[in-house]
Order: sequence, then structure tokens, then C-alpha cells
Amino acid sequence: MTPIRLIATDLDGTLLREDGGISPRTRAAIGAAQQAGLTVVFVTARPPRDVHAIAEHLDITGMAVCSNGAIVHDLATGETHRHVRLCSDLARALVAELRNAEPAITFAVEHGHKLGQEPGFPAFFAGTVHHHEPAVGHAHELCAEALTKLLIHHPGHEAEALAVILRAHVGDRAEVIWSGAPFVEIAPSGVSKAAGLAALCETLGIAAREVIAFGDMPNDLPMLAFAGRGVAVANAHRDVLAAADEITAANDADGVALIIETLLG
Repeated sequence: MTPIRLIATDLDGTLLREDGGISPRTRAAIGAAQQAGLTVVFVTARPPRDVHAIAEHLDITGMAVCSNGAIVHDLATGETHRHVRLCSDLARALVAELRNAEPAITFAVEHGHKLGQEPGFPAFFAGTVHHHEPAVGHAHELCAEALTKLLIHHPGHEAEALAVILRAHVGDRAEVIWSGAPFVEIAPSGVSKAAGLAALCETLGIAAREVIAFGDMPNDLPMLAFAGRGVAVANAHRDVLAAADEITAANDADGVALIIETLLG
């Protein structure tokens, strides 16, 4: 078996408990992995400003793949090494088309360092990190500059079902991603956790077969397929459980820590 050099883990529903915390056992396992020389990378839908807060709590530095793969970010220096953006013209065209198709939807826009949202968009991000007060306005105005992703909510559709509806309209112009949140994300074409992680691995000189990845939701599937070992936590979405190479315990039962401990022997 090829030795593992890099641990890539999703955060919400995977490394983090349901209450959003991290257990002492998981914290110790990550610390031991770093002490043993393994690279630990958070690969998450969250923007860098959120990931910094979690990394500080874990006393982790290094690289993170954020915003579902659109951003590769250095947690130690705050420098962004890769940022794939959705152009303003395409974002505005998608806003107009999708609103015409589904008039009840509302939009938010994520830039990595700041957030904007329409007045009717639910307050999903009230408890998250903000370096700038979120802008409030019509989506057309919020898309005046290139962005990391569009966020879309519909009061009458569950997010997983909404993603199916939106894919039919968006086609191959952009990526429609559902990460388990109560909204759907639209990212630039080609963006995925696998693409972001692959770009980082190339920089580090680490082969895919030397990577173990952990996840729980459909947006983790490309990353689990990319890695030499793709591991689902027991609480994962049914599609992830079916596709993973192996299944560990649930996030609330330290599933990631259990596998890391076996890696370290």
C-alpha cells in the first residue's frame, strides 16, 4: 500500500461535530499527524475567513482548499495562491435566467473575503466570520465584480432538489454544487474540491495515490474519487457512502480521528 503523505478533510459533517465543535481526540489526532510529517489540508465549501478561525482553534497552519475548490489559501500567511472566479457578465446572466425560471429564489454572492446578499436571502451567515459588513442589494448590483460563487435559496424547494432544477438551466456554463447547506452554489466551470486539491498536490509534489480524503456530502465526491483512499463518515449522504473506498465512524464519534490513529500505527 502506498504510504499516505497528505490528509484532506472536509469540515462540516466530517471533521466538525454536529454542534460545530472539534473533540479533544480529533484535535490530538491531527496534531499527531502533523508531528509525524503528514500534511493536513482542510478542503471545504467555507471561505478562507471562516477556515482561519477553525485553524486557529486547532493550532493548524499550512494550506486550505476553500470555497469548494475555487481558492487555495495559505493559513499561515493569509496569502491566496489560487482563486478561480465567476465573471460578472456570466453571473448576471445566470441571475436573470434563474430568476425568470424560479421567481421566488433569492441570491447571495461570495468573494472569499466578503459576502453580499439580497434583502430576502435568509440570515444563514449571521454567526460566521466577516471582515467586512455584508453588502445588501439586488443580485445584479452585487455581481458588479467577479465573484467566487453565487448562492441561491428557494423557500419552496429543498436545496438538493433545487440543485437538480438549476442544473437543467445552467448546463455546462458553470458548476451547480450542493454541499448539504440550505442553499445551492454556482461556481465557475471546472471548480471542484478535486480540482483545488489536485492543484495543491501538484505544487507540493504529492501524488493522488498518497492522499487520503474524508467527506460526507455530494460535493465531496470528486475529492474522494481523486484521492488514493476516499473515506466517508458513517453519517454521510447515501451517494457518498456508496462511492467511498471505506466508511469510518460518524463525525460525532471521531470517525476521522479513528482512521488517522490507524495511519500512525
